[in-house]
Amino acid sequence: MTPGTPDGYPVIELARAINAQLHGPADLPVTGVNSLERAGPGDLALLTGHRLMDQALHSKASAFIVPQHFPDLHGAQLVSAQPQFDFVRLITLFFTKTASPAGVAETVVKGSEVHLGRDVSIGPFVTIGARATIGDRVTIYPGVFLGDGVAIGDDSVLHPNVSIQDGCRIGDRVTIHAGTVIGSDGFGYVQHEGRHHKIPQRGIVVIEDDVEIGANVTIDRATFGATHVRQGTKIDNLVQIAHNVTVGEHGIIVAQVGIAGSTTIGKRVMIGGQAGLIDHLTIGDQAMIAAGAGIEKDVKPGARMSGRPAKPSTIFFRSHILMHQLPELNKQVSNLEKRLTEIEGKTAQTRKPKKSTS
Repeated sequence: MTPGTPDGYPVIELARAINAQLHGPADLPVTGVNSLERAGPGDLALLTGHRLMDQALHSKASAFIVPQHFPDLHGAQLVSAQPQFDFVRLITLFFTKTASPAGVAETVVKGSEVHLGRDVSIGPFVTIGARATIGDRVTIYPGVFLGDGVAIGDDSVLHPNVSIQDGCRIGDRVTIHAGTVIGSDGFGYVQHEGRHHKIPQRGIVVIEDDVEIGANVTIDRATFGATHVRQGTKIDNLVQIAHNVTVGEHGIIVAQVGIAGSTTIGKRVMIGGQAGLIDHLTIGDQAMIAAGAGIEKDVKPGARMSGRPAKPSTIFFRSHILMHQLPELNKQVSNLEKRLTEIEGKTAQTRKPKKSTS
């Protein structure tokens, strides 16, 4: 259960906060939120539709946020046109604690000319390079490394052991989860006389506002200019973004995706887990790339791509069905070949010239 206050909130207060229509007692106290299966008395649970009605009827929740009024459902009901979104809003508004600023731990190591904003919380054994700038209300967990000239925007959160290398810029309200490395060198080499010679990586990484980056993600600095993740994009764990990539606004990149250098990804693109994109591609706005897809060519805006190598999803699924039918189709072809051979044999027999009797 996610707790609210000890006494809870009157359900009418929750309904007013999201402009929902309330069915049930207005003074019913709601003390927390939980799933249908795990909810107990005092909890608010989410019911998205008829498909989950059996679970809802057996739930011990005291209140539900629903897309329509269900007469057979016990407890209070908050009717919302967007129940999932409003459920998240209620959790954020009423049932998520905001930690008080903890100040700066004694073991923090700071370089020269570091600027710290108001109400920051910086945990033990954090290293902050020279000329770094940290905005207001930033939370930095233990073990974080910030290189020289790094900038962190207001209200951002850096979880343990995040590493942000020299010169990289992080926007406002950015969350970066444990173990992520931002600004490591891009993977670039020139071959000469049988040996690989490193290309100096002189650029930076820019992460815009309201981005969330999962655990153990790696985003490489650009060779020149910037590797860029634009505002509102959400990146899952274990993603690799190479040098000079641009990720457009409000995208979704799921776990274990690999994006090779200088690829440009448009707005609101969704990339499924373990997909791979080669270098120097352009992925159009609102494209959807299925899990495990291998992208070797540019993708048009709005396209749906599946398979490895990738093809339009409608073609991929038709081909996939045919693959499963191949054994039966092979058997049918073999039978047809046998029948054709028999027919040709009989036809040849009937066409043989008759022997003369004269």
